[in-house]
Amino acid sequence: MINIGRYTSIITAVTLMLLTGCSTGNSAADGPPPSQTPAASSSPATAAGGGSVPAKSPSPQPAAPETSVAPAAAPSISPSAGSDSSHDILAARIAGMTLEQKIGQMLLAGIDGTKLDSEAKRMIAEDEIGGIILYKDNISSLKSMVSLINALKQSNSGNKVPLFMSVDQEGGKVSRMPEEYAAIPANSKVGIINQKKSAAEMGRLLAREVLSAGFNMNFAPVLDINSNPDNPVIGERSFGNNAELVSRLGIAEMNGIASEGAIPVIKHFPGHGDTSVDSHLELPVVNKSAAGLAKLEWLPFQAAVKEGADTVMVAHILYPQLDPDKPASLSAKIIGGLLREQMGFGGVVITDDLTMGAITDHYTLPAAAVDTVLAGSDILLIAHEYSNERKVRAALLESVRSGVIPESRIDESVYRILALKEKYKLTDKPVAVPDLTELNSDIKAWRKTLAK
Repeated sequence: MINIGRYTSIITAVTLMLLTGCSTGNSAADGPPPSQTPAASSSPATAAGGGSVPAKSPSPQPAAPETSVAPAAAPSISPSAGSDSSHDILAARIAGMTLEQKIGQMLLAGIDGTKLDSEAKRMIAEDEIGGIILYKDNISSLKSMVSLINALKQSNSGNKVPLFMSVDQEGGKVSRMPEEYAAIPANSKVGIINQKKSAAEMGRLLAREVLSAGFNMNFAPVLDINSNPDNPVIGERSFGNNAELVSRLGIAEMNGIASEGAIPVIKHFPGHGDTSVDSHLELPVVNKSAAGLAKLEWLPFQAAVKEGADTVMVAHILYPQLDPDKPASLSAKIIGGLLREQMGFGGVVITDDLTMGAITDHYTLPAAAVDTVLAGSDILLIAHEYSNERKVRAALLESVRSGVIPESRIDESVYRILALKEKYKLTDKPVAVPDLTELNSDIKAWRKTLAK
């Protein structure tokens, strides 16, 4: 196990001192200064690939007054992530990177098939993307999965920065691992038991699963509250229908994942529990006030930030009373204002998949990419089609070169990304096909505790 430190606003403060060109008077985690950040109702420059006004946007409603959100406490950070020498090394590395290499680090892409193809190899070797996500369609067997992951890492041999190798391994119906692994039940099963130690063990087992295959990042835990029985997306993926339960068990799972050395990603901020449509297909709308959201949906995420969450995934959900023009994943008011400033999150922000219908039905992909970076996102998830990765990359490069996105804004994200990779000591070393006997035995023993 490794001793996991916690991201804090200290990282963003040091970033301001170390990275040249950063704006004065603004935290590095807050994005560009107000003069460079377009109002939430404005559309990005057409040079970036088209306007971003939703084609099917619901009628705007007046924004509610800001509600009070307690800032996160500043937990300590580990020497490996927080020493002066480490900061100097990261700053020097960024100074020596080309713009193309920096933009590459901000892209996390999906691939086709169960074997490394020429397009995936090119995307890694030439575009130097920062990470890969594998889905069920990429995984057929244990041996095939490990072979694919090792081949992807080998394609990155010309890059000094290792890849994020990520997967959605939640348990229950969202399980990507092949049949050789013993099944892990959904969060709802753990919620019924309502024991912190059970959730912590779940996190450790999930981490052991993904690490055994060569992954290093897991898109879990789910911190959404299952408050809407008509929700087609969350359901059993949630620990339950109240904030205290989801917060306590979700944080235990998050810490369990991190304790084994895998990167946990909490999701789906600011809360996907009270939606009635699937964001894979269309844009959900949650017409709640800030005060109402602060009493329920936000609580698990706020608690996780205080606990020291490293990484947050932001959902494609429109909150008209917070930002009538842009969904959370593209909103400076929600990412930069709520998550960064009010909640005090200084870690890595990842978008949900930008190729989902919630985005592509209302925005051009290049424009959405520019919007989300201006809003404060660090990593853009592009799960499908190699051409989409190329479009996003080209849009970000053009936007920086044309001055729409300050390069200092890119530097802030790259700093956070490199710091996260350094903190978890990521490498591209291959792994052997694992013997799962002990792990599967431990999973089955844990499952028995849930039946009692």
